[in-house]
Amino acid sequence: MMAQNQLAVVGIDVAKDKVDLCIRALAVRQTCPNTAQGRRKLVAWLRRHQVGKAVMEASGGYEREWRKVLHDAGIEVRIVDPKRVRHFAQSAGRLAKSDTIDAEMIAWFAETPSQTHDAAQEELAALVKARLALVELKIRLQSQSAHASPGPVQKAQARVLKSLATEIEKLETAIAAKVKATPHLAERAEIIESVPGFAETTSAILVAGMPELGQVNDKIAAALVGIAPYDDDSGKRRGERHIKGGRRWIRNAIYMPCLGAATQNNPVAKAFYRRLIAKGKEPKVALVACMRKLICILNVMIARHQKWDTARYAPA
Repeated sequence: MMAQNQLAVVGIDVAKDKVDLCIRALAVRQTCPNTAQGRRKLVAWLRRHQVGKAVMEASGGYEREWRKVLHDAGIEVRIVDPKRVRHFAQSAGRLAKSDTIDAEMIAWFAETPSQTHDAAQEELAALVKARLALVELKIRLQSQSAHASPGPVQKAQARVLKSLATEIEKLETAIAAKVKATPHLAERAEIIESVPGFAETTSAILVAGMPELGQVNDKIAAALVGIAPYDDDSGKRRGERHIKGGRRWIRNAIYMPCLGAATQNNPVAKAFYRRLIAKGKEPKVALVACMRKLICILNVMIARHQKWDTARYAPA
């Protein structure tokens, strides 16, 4: 028998007359009718695949009987609010408003450790988002200032730009202080800043916006940022893979740092980027691949509490 922490996790979609099951880690699915035979089939299937934990949505009471069956079989059961699953799936770009939540989506949610309330991290996220909003406003105003305007307009814009610069600086000071004063945030920031090309601003964005790093698998980490490739197939047509969804504000904020890492500062990302370009990949496609590679490396580093080591992550 496998150790408890190696047992599989199953997502269960409960309906009135049946349940659909999915174990993403093993890429297997099953459907069991809501009958005595179906319940025996469910338990046998879960045991055969060494499932130790089951997650299902609250489904108006339909889940209660299945919960008892699983509990009696010695399988840990977690009932979750459907809104949490939907919010998680939408944040990763895997679900539209009209789409239904299925067993695979519940299983994916189950693989992601639930985040306990972290007041410090939430405050940091608010500070980081406020800074990004002011920076965007500053860039827009600078763009307007580049055009010929009457003298009074230019002076007014200059005063606003000066004020924005001051407020941005204040927020950056507050962000740095919050990270430094919070040990678990400071540790994550230190690990991120050890990556060539990622400075203090980038680390604050990732610490604030990606608390899941180090707690999920690489595919989920990439999907949450919105840099996981998805197929675009229909029938016999095979479309190009493309990215979608995810936390756009994080993806936009780390785009330029990743560009710098891939073209100038990071030997691993730079070699990877050049190899993709040599294979004929478009620069933007190659850059997104580098972003994904860096996020996956960070995911491992944070999970292992390790700082950057070029030798460890350089291609063989």
